[in-house]
Amino acid sequence: MSEENKRTVRTTLNRKFGVSEKRDERRPRRDDDSRTDSGDRPFRREDRPVFKGSDRPGFRGDRPRGLREDGRRREDGEGRFSRERRPRSFGDRPFKKRFDRDARPFRASGDMGAPVYRQRPEQKAELVDENIDESVLETQAEQTASSEANPPWFRKLLAITTEKGREREGRFLGEGVHVVDELVSRHREIVIAVYVVEGFEDENLIEKINDAEVTLHVLTPEQMKQLSSTVTPQGIIAHCRIANTKPVYEASRSVLTLVDAVQDPGNLGTLFRTSLGFGSNGMVLGRGTVSPFNPKVVRGSSGTFLRVPFEFDIDLVDHINFLRSKGYTIIATDLHAKQSLKEIPKHKLRKMAFLVGNEGAGTNPYFIELADETVKIPMSSELESLNVSVAHGILSYEAAQIQEELK
Repeated sequence: MSEENKRTVRTTLNRKFGVSEKRDERRPRRDDDSRTDSGDRPFRREDRPVFKGSDRPGFRGDRPRGLREDGRRREDGEGRFSRERRPRSFGDRPFKKRFDRDARPFRASGDMGAPVYRQRPEQKAELVDENIDESVLETQAEQTASSEANPPWFRKLLAITTEKGREREGRFLGEGVHVVDELVSRHREIVIAVYVVEGFEDENLIEKINDAEVTLHVLTPEQMKQLSSTVTPQGIIAHCRIANTKPVYEASRSVLTLVDAVQDPGNLGTLFRTSLGFGSNGMVLGRGTVSPFNPKVVRGSSGTFLRVPFEFDIDLVDHINFLRSKGYTIIATDLHAKQSLKEIPKHKLRKMAFLVGNEGAGTNPYFIELADETVKIPMSSELESLNVSVAHGILSYEAAQIQEELK
């Protein structure tokens, strides 16, 4: 390499970025006349380069800066952007601003809310096991098809396990040994068939079913589990028609229970058992109350609910007026009542209908206003209220005693 080339390479390597070797050609400051270009003489405005004949916007031609086309000097603010001329608000003229396309848009919640970024959720790739045996997949498909391909008679039974299915079919299921025994022994006319699981061992009940000439079917454990409403099925279910007996409202002496929106099936089943135990003449289930043919209600009453005359899905307002026309005294439980059931004059208690209310909200205040009498259950001040089934049991016991005294 020649000495000239070596000198050029060495000079290039020693240069600093942004610093020119030719100091005479360095660009001077525009507005500072006191500084010099290379230290020899002061820089003058006239020394600045002028781009003549340029068609590019923003470049001056022959005309010096600050002059009009006619040679006169421009006034302050003319032909240039000034603070006084910029728009005061976005309404003066359209405000256009370019946003970075890569910037993430956000939406602030409130004045100082944190930004909510809209991003596409990450899509994770599904993991596929390539080593799985195809025979395993075929076996799983066969099991799924066999579980869905239930026979028509079993599909009808499955439909009855829902409230809509019971209403549509007019059928209900009674589950358990005591329930089936009650239905077969006392209500044979509504029993369609009985289903038992393989290996059912209660021979006495099987003999009763055969004596009543009720059709008996055997189910697999899996089918019984699908029909059952309990965790541990007892292995026997009765398929029955929906039927009930209405109370006799014209009796000279009568005790009725008006049920206002009791939603727990276990509580309603207990109300039926209590009414039967204390000789009640019937129950009236208002709208909003759980269906008496719900499997849990049937099981909670041990199947005895059909021995109690009842009506269900009744408008209690209209029925209260109807009962009053039949000579009934409407009695509502109220925490603020001043008297107990025994303190009401006896002649008002020959025909009585007392109201029991929802587990959480209690009796509807409007029904309390419609009542002829309000009563309370004497108890300790440490407790505010009783469970609806417990309160009903106490009132049923007192009402049964009063009826005995009126004989």
